[in-house]
Amino acid sequence: MNDFSIKSSTGYDAPRWYLWDGGFLALGRSEGVIQSHAHHAIQIVISIDGAASICGADGEWRSAGGIVVRPNVEHAYNGQGSMGALLLMDPESTEGSWLRAALPQDINFLPEAALASCVTELQKFCQYPFESMEVPALIRHCVKSLCAGAPPIRRYDSRVTTVLNKIRESTDLRMSVEAAAATVHLSPSRFAHLFKQQLGLPFRRYLLWRKLTRATLAIARERTITAAAHAADFADAAHVTRTFQQMFGIPPSAMMQGDFFEIDSPFEFAR
Repeated sequence: MNDFSIKSSTGYDAPRWYLWDGGFLALGRSEGVIQSHAHHAIQIVISIDGAASICGADGEWRSAGGIVVRPNVEHAYNGQGSMGALLLMDPESTEGSWLRAALPQDINFLPEAALASCVTELQKFCQYPFESMEVPALIRHCVKSLCAGAPPIRRYDSRVTTVLNKIRESTDLRMSVEAAAATVHLSPSRFAHLFKQQLGLPFRRYLLWRKLTRATLAIARERTITAAAHAADFADAAHVTRTFQQMFGIPPSAMMQGDFFEIDSPFEFAR
Protein backbone atom coordinates (compact mmCIF):
# COMPACT_ATOMS: atom_id res chain seq x y z
CA MET A 1 0.00 0.00 0.00
CA ASN A 2 1.17 3.53 -0.72
CA ASP A 3 0.27 6.34 1.73
CA PHE A 4 0.40 9.97 0.69
CA SER A 5 0.67 12.87 3.12
CA ILE A 6 1.77 16.45 2.83
CA LYS A 7 2.76 18.98 5.46
CA SER A 8 2.65 22.72 4.99
CA SER A 9 3.75 25.60 7.16
CA THR A 10 0.22 25.66 8.65
CA GLY A 11 0.50 22.08 9.88
CA TYR A 12 -1.71 20.59 7.16
CA ASP A 13 -1.14 16.86 6.94
CA ALA A 14 -3.15 15.02 4.27
CA PRO A 15 -2.68 13.87 0.70
CA ARG A 16 -4.12 16.09 -2.00
CA TRP A 17 -5.70 14.50 -5.06
CA TYR A 18 -6.68 16.53 -8.13
CA LEU A 19 -8.72 14.30 -10.43
CA TRP A 20 -10.32 14.49 -13.85
CA ASP A 21 -11.73 11.94 -16.26
CA GLY A 22 -8.51 10.45 -17.59
CA GLY A 23 -5.93 11.08 -14.88
CA PHE A 24 -4.95 12.70 -11.62
CA LEU A 25 -2.27 14.62 -9.76
CA ALA A 26 -1.42 13.39 -6.25
CA LEU A 27 0.72 15.54 -3.97
CA GLY A 28 2.20 14.14 -0.81
CA ARG A 29 4.84 12.07 0.90
CA SER A 30 4.90 8.53 -0.43
CA GLU A 31 5.69 5.48 1.68
CA GLY A 32 5.79 1.78 0.78
CA VAL A 33 6.02 -0.27 -2.38
CA ILE A 34 3.35 -0.30 -5.06
CA GLN A 35 3.48 -3.78 -6.55
CA SER A 36 4.06 -4.47 -10.23
CA HIS A 37 1.25 -3.13 -12.42
CA ALA A 38 0.56 -1.50 -15.78
CA HIS A 39 -1.88 1.22 -16.81
CA HIS A 40 -2.59 3.20 -19.95
CA ALA A 41 -1.59 6.59 -18.53
CA ILE A 42 1.78 8.27 -18.83
CA GLN A 43 3.17 8.33 -15.29
CA ILE A 44 5.29 11.26 -14.14
CA VAL A 45 7.00 11.28 -10.74
CA ILE A 46 8.69 14.46 -9.51
CA SER A 47 10.33 14.39 -6.08
CA ILE A 48 10.54 17.69 -4.23
CA ASP A 49 12.92 16.22 -1.67
CA GLY A 50 14.75 12.91 -1.81
CA ALA A 51 14.12 10.48 -4.65
CA ALA A 52 11.70 7.77 -5.69
CA SER A 53 12.62 4.37 -7.09
CA ILE A 54 11.12 2.23 -9.80
CA CYS A 55 11.52 -1.32 -11.06
CA GLY A 56 10.78 -2.37 -14.62
CA ALA A 57 10.66 -5.70 -16.40
CA ASP A 58 14.38 -6.27 -15.79
CA GLY A 59 13.77 -6.54 -12.03
CA GLU A 60 16.31 -3.83 -11.17
CA TRP A 61 15.35 -1.00 -8.79
CA ARG A 62 16.71 2.44 -9.70
CA SER A 63 16.24 5.79 -7.98
CA ALA A 64 15.85 9.29 -9.38
CA GLY A 65 14.31 12.65 -8.59
CA GLY A 66 12.26 12.53 -11.77
CA ILE A 67 10.78 9.50 -13.56
CA VAL A 68 8.50 9.19 -16.59
CA VAL A 69 6.92 5.86 -17.55
CA ARG A 70 5.41 5.30 -20.99
CA PRO A 71 1.84 3.94 -21.29
CA ASN A 72 1.14 0.21 -20.80
CA VAL A 73 4.57 -0.47 -19.27
CA GLU A 74 4.72 -2.85 -16.31
CA HIS A 75 6.52 -1.41 -13.28
CA ALA A 76 6.69 -1.37 -9.48
CA TYR A 77 7.19 1.85 -7.54
CA ASN A 78 8.55 3.00 -4.18
CA GLY A 79 8.31 6.64 -3.13
CA GLN A 80 10.99 6.06 -0.47
CA GLY A 81 9.37 8.58 1.86
CA SER A 82 10.01 11.48 -0.49
CA MET A 83 7.70 14.46 -0.87
CA GLY A 84 6.57 14.91 -4.42
CA ALA A 85 4.03 14.75 -7.20
CA LEU A 86 2.60 11.70 -8.94
CA LEU A 87 0.88 12.62 -12.19
CA LEU A 88 -1.05 10.23 -14.42
CA MET A 89 -2.00 11.80 -17.74
CA ASP A 90 -3.94 10.73 -20.81
CA PRO A 91 -1.46 9.72 -23.56
CA GLU A 92 -4.03 10.55 -26.26
CA SER A 93 -4.03 14.24 -25.32
CA THR A 94 -2.05 16.77 -27.36
CA GLU A 95 0.39 17.16 -24.48
CA GLY A 96 0.58 13.41 -23.95
CA SER A 97 1.51 12.81 -27.58
CA TRP A 98 4.13 15.55 -27.33
CA LEU A 99 5.68 14.07 -24.19
CA ARG A 100 5.68 10.50 -25.55
CA ALA A 101 7.62 11.70 -28.59
CA ALA A 102 10.37 12.88 -26.22
CA LEU A 103 10.65 9.58 -24.30
CA PRO A 104 13.39 7.28 -25.62
CA GLN A 105 12.77 4.44 -23.16
CA ASP A 106 9.85 2.68 -21.49
CA ILE A 107 11.11 4.05 -18.16
CA ASN A 108 12.95 7.38 -18.30
CA PHE A 109 15.06 9.06 -15.62
CA LEU A 110 15.16 12.83 -15.77
CA PRO A 111 18.21 15.00 -14.99
CA GLU A 112 17.88 17.62 -12.25
CA ALA A 113 18.23 20.43 -14.76
CA ALA A 114 15.09 19.28 -16.58
CA LEU A 115 13.16 19.15 -13.30
CA ALA A 116 14.26 22.45 -11.79
CA SER A 117 11.31 24.52 -12.99
CA CYS A 118 8.80 21.82 -12.04
CA VAL A 119 10.23 21.42 -8.54
CA THR A 120 10.23 25.18 -7.95
CA GLU A 121 6.57 25.56 -8.91
CA LEU A 122 5.48 22.44 -7.00
CA GLN A 123 7.25 23.65 -3.84
CA LYS A 124 5.55 27.01 -4.16
CA PHE A 125 2.15 25.39 -4.65
CA CYS A 126 2.56 23.06 -1.67
CA GLN A 127 3.61 25.89 0.65
CA TYR A 128 1.58 28.81 -0.71
CA PRO A 129 -1.25 27.42 -2.86
CA PHE A 130 -3.15 30.71 -3.08
CA GLU A 131 -0.10 32.52 -4.39
CA SER A 132 0.82 29.88 -6.94
CA MET A 133 -0.42 28.83 -10.36
CA GLU A 134 -3.87 27.29 -10.50
CA VAL A 135 -3.74 23.50 -10.60
CA PRO A 136 -4.46 22.97 -14.34
CA ALA A 137 -1.81 25.56 -15.27
CA LEU A 138 0.67 23.95 -12.85
CA ILE A 139 0.08 20.52 -14.40
CA ARG A 140 0.54 21.85 -17.95
CA HIS A 141 3.67 23.72 -16.89
CA CYS A 142 5.27 20.58 -15.48
CA VAL A 143 4.40 18.47 -18.53
CA LYS A 144 5.57 21.04 -21.06
CA SER A 145 8.81 21.51 -19.13
CA LEU A 146 9.60 17.86 -19.88
CA CYS A 147 8.70 18.00 -23.58
CA ALA A 148 11.18 18.68 -26.36
CA GLY A 149 10.81 20.31 -29.75
CA ALA A 150 7.49 21.28 -31.29
CA PRO A 151 4.25 19.37 -30.63
CA PRO A 152 3.66 16.61 -33.20
CA ILE A 153 1.35 17.75 -36.00
CA ARG A 154 -0.30 14.38 -36.58
CA ARG A 155 -0.93 11.88 -33.80
CA TYR A 156 -3.62 9.31 -34.58
CA ASP A 157 -5.64 8.11 -37.54
CA SER A 158 -8.76 10.29 -37.76
CA ARG A 159 -10.98 7.22 -37.43
CA VAL A 160 -9.38 6.31 -34.12
CA THR A 161 -9.70 9.93 -32.96
CA THR A 162 -13.41 9.87 -33.80
CA VAL A 163 -13.96 6.79 -31.60
CA LEU A 164 -11.82 8.17 -28.77
CA ASN A 165 -13.86 11.37 -28.70
CA LYS A 166 -17.10 9.39 -28.73
CA ILE A 167 -15.91 7.36 -25.73
CA ARG A 168 -14.81 10.45 -23.80
CA GLU A 169 -18.15 12.16 -24.41
CA SER A 170 -20.34 9.15 -23.64
CA THR A 171 -21.84 8.30 -20.28
CA ASP A 172 -22.15 4.65 -21.36
CA LEU A 173 -18.91 2.71 -21.73
CA ARG A 174 -20.50 -0.55 -22.91
CA MET A 175 -19.54 0.10 -26.53
CA SER A 176 -18.68 -3.04 -28.47
CA VAL A 177 -15.85 -3.24 -30.98
CA GLU A 178 -18.51 -3.87 -33.64
CA ALA A 179 -20.34 -0.65 -32.75
CA ALA A 180 -17.09 1.34 -32.68
CA ALA A 181 -16.06 -0.05 -36.06
CA ALA A 182 -19.44 0.80 -37.58
CA THR A 183 -19.05 4.41 -36.40
CA VAL A 184 -16.04 4.84 -38.68
CA HIS A 185 -17.17 2.46 -41.46
CA LEU A 186 -14.56 -0.26 -40.87
CA SER A 187 -14.92 -3.98 -40.33
CA PRO A 188 -14.54 -5.04 -36.68
CA SER A 189 -11.29 -6.90 -37.39
CA ARG A 190 -9.76 -3.98 -39.31
CA PHE A 191 -10.78 -1.50 -36.64
CA ALA A 192 -9.49 -3.71 -33.80
CA HIS A 193 -6.13 -4.03 -35.56
CA LEU A 194 -5.88 -0.28 -36.23
CA PHE A 195 -6.86 0.64 -32.68
CA LYS A 196 -4.31 -1.67 -31.06
CA GLN A 197 -1.62 -0.58 -33.51
CA GLN A 198 -2.12 3.09 -32.66
CA LEU A 199 -2.83 2.96 -28.92
CA GLY A 200 -0.78 -0.04 -27.87
CA LEU A 201 -3.60 -2.02 -26.26
CA PRO A 202 -6.78 -3.78 -27.41
CA PHE A 203 -10.06 -1.85 -27.67
CA ARG A 204 -11.73 -3.75 -24.82
CA ARG A 205 -8.74 -3.16 -22.57
CA TYR A 206 -8.89 0.55 -23.36
CA LEU A 207 -12.58 0.66 -22.43
CA LEU A 208 -11.72 -1.06 -19.14
CA TRP A 209 -9.12 1.66 -18.50
CA ARG A 210 -11.70 4.39 -19.17
CA LYS A 211 -14.11 2.68 -16.78
CA LEU A 212 -11.40 2.67 -14.12
CA THR A 213 -10.69 6.39 -14.51
CA ARG A 214 -14.41 7.06 -13.99
CA ALA A 215 -14.49 4.72 -11.03
CA THR A 216 -11.61 6.69 -9.54
CA LEU A 217 -13.68 9.87 -9.80
CA ALA A 218 -16.63 8.08 -8.20
CA ILE A 219 -14.45 6.88 -5.31
CA ALA A 220 -13.44 10.48 -4.66
CA ARG A 221 -17.07 11.66 -4.79
CA GLU A 222 -18.79 8.83 -2.90
CA ARG A 223 -15.98 7.27 -0.85
CA THR A 224 -17.41 3.78 -1.41
CA ILE A 225 -16.26 1.11 -3.85
CA THR A 226 -19.81 -0.11 -4.41
CA ALA A 227 -20.88 3.35 -5.59
CA ALA A 228 -17.83 3.50 -7.85
CA ALA A 229 -18.77 0.14 -9.40
CA HIS A 230 -22.28 1.36 -10.14
CA ALA A 231 -21.15 4.73 -11.51
CA ALA A 232 -18.55 3.23 -13.85
CA ASP A 233 -20.56 0.19 -14.99
CA PHE A 234 -18.47 -2.50 -13.30
CA ALA A 235 -20.16 -5.76 -12.37
CA ASP A 236 -19.60 -5.21 -8.65
CA ALA A 237 -17.17 -3.86 -6.05
CA ALA A 238 -14.95 -6.94 -6.39
CA HIS A 239 -14.53 -6.26 -10.13
CA VAL A 240 -13.48 -2.67 -9.40
CA THR A 241 -11.02 -3.86 -6.76
CA ARG A 242 -9.40 -6.46 -9.07
CA THR A 243 -9.08 -3.98 -11.95
CA PHE A 244 -7.74 -1.24 -9.67
CA GLN A 245 -5.12 -3.62 -8.28
CA GLN A 246 -4.05 -4.77 -11.74
CA MET A 247 -3.72 -1.28 -13.20
CA PHE A 248 -2.58 0.78 -10.18
CA GLY A 249 -0.88 -1.86 -8.03
CA ILE A 250 -2.92 -0.91 -4.95
CA PRO A 251 -6.50 -1.59 -3.80
CA PRO A 252 -9.02 1.24 -4.22
CA SER A 253 -9.29 1.54 -0.43
CA ALA A 254 -5.74 2.96 -0.43
CA MET A 255 -7.06 5.99 -2.27
CA MET A 256 -9.78 6.82 0.25
CA GLN A 257 -7.70 9.22 2.28
CA GLY A 258 -6.83 12.86 2.00
CA ASP A 259 -8.58 15.71 0.24
CA PHE A 260 -10.07 15.38 -3.24
CA PHE A 261 -10.56 18.11 -5.80
CA GLU A 262 -12.28 17.37 -9.11
CA ILE A 263 -11.08 19.53 -12.01
CA ASP A 264 -11.60 19.68 -15.76
CA SER A 265 -8.93 17.93 -17.81
CA PRO A 266 -5.87 20.19 -18.04
CA PHE A 267 -5.12 18.83 -21.50
CA GLU A 268 -6.31 19.29 -25.08
CA PHE A 269 -7.58 16.61 -27.44
CA ALA A 270 -7.75 16.45 -31.22
CA ARG A 271 -11.24 16.85 -32.62
